[in-house]
Amino acid sequence: MVARVVRERPRAQDPTASPVLIIGAGPAGLAAAAELGRLGVPAEIIERTDAIASSWRTRYDMLRLNTCRWNSVLRIGDRFEPGTPFFPLRDHAVQYLESFAKRHQLNVRYSVRVERIDPCADGWQVSTSEGPLTARQVVVAIGHQHTPWIPDWPGLDKFPGRILHSWDYRNPGDFLDREVLVVGGGCSGLDIARDLAQGGARRVRLAARTQPNLLRKMSLGLPTDLLAAALMRIPTRIADPIGRIVQRLTIGDLGPRGLGRPETGIFTRLHRDGAPPQIVEASVITAIREGQFEIVPGVSSVDGDGVRLTDGTTLQPDAIVAATGYTTGLAPIVGHLGVLDEQGEPLNYRQPAIRPGLHFLGYAPCMGVIGRDARRVIRHVYAERTGQPAD
Repeated sequence: MVARVVRERPRAQDPTASPVLIIGAGPAGLAAAAELGRLGVPAEIIERTDAIASSWRTRYDMLRLNTCRWNSVLRIGDRFEPGTPFFPLRDHAVQYLESFAKRHQLNVRYSVRVERIDPCADGWQVSTSEGPLTARQVVVAIGHQHTPWIPDWPGLDKFPGRILHSWDYRNPGDFLDREVLVVGGGCSGLDIARDLAQGGARRVRLAARTQPNLLRKMSLGLPTDLLAAALMRIPTRIADPIGRIVQRLTIGDLGPRGLGRPETGIFTRLHRDGAPPQIVEASVITAIREGQFEIVPGVSSVDGDGVRLTDGTTLQPDAIVAATGYTTGLAPIVGHLGVLDEQGEPLNYRQPAIRPGLHFLGYAPCMGVIGRDARRVIRHVYAERTGQPAD
């Protein structure tokens, strides 16, 4: 049963101030509202579903955070529950976010879907499923994993088997003794391929168009996310070779299994392309090394005859799990405002707003970074509102 959130009682604030409107009750929206509360600014969150952290609730059963619990909190002092594993599971993340909302007494309105945001005389008009709302300042915090995306492969509608996005995958129970093709070499694709291979699927292949930069969750006795955070602060000409050494010592050579080491270093790819490394369980590396699932080239088409790969091979799986990523879902809401790049992501979400009063949050890869981004974004919101820097 979903715990309801207690509405916030007014704190010391500017009595003439109207609430900041926050869209989305995931990690970003909760962190933003808590930070506004700390500064005495009222905030109201609107959420399209009937629960906090709805995206987390619907992910696959074995999902485990890629960051350790120390580095996954939204605010210092807001710890995970005692007994939480070092790398929290999906349900631990949901429990943490529910507790966070209760602890900070955040004001959430559920089942309100945003349709469009437009400028108006009083700031911004937000058209919703419950009618228009007006706010001087809006924080769009729906995150980068908002809308599941499956490539428009030629012939897709003719495929005779089952096709689902990783968003809809829960566990291997529906795929017992079936041949499954997982498409996508990111963390989710690798996790799901391992889960299927060890959970009773007859044969599992993973199609990877781009060679992933793999890291284990623990490297050289340290949480890899903390090690990576430290290396991000030094020049890539130094960080990349260190990353190579870590990969060689902890992962080894997976080339014979179809996963060669990418030519571009981990931190060059991260800074240049915004593509983080794939941080996975040791069991995923073991499954690849032991051939529990097979790595194949990327998909070029899907039709009634099966799946054609980029090397010309044709496969005939019973099912396809597309771990092919997400779109932000922002285009229908703010695409007309000129605030998105070609990928549909905000042009600016850490600096001052591109359009006065319109801010974006939640486009970082992990909760800890989102929490830090929230403090930064809300400082801009506060300065915009009061003309003074936040404390």
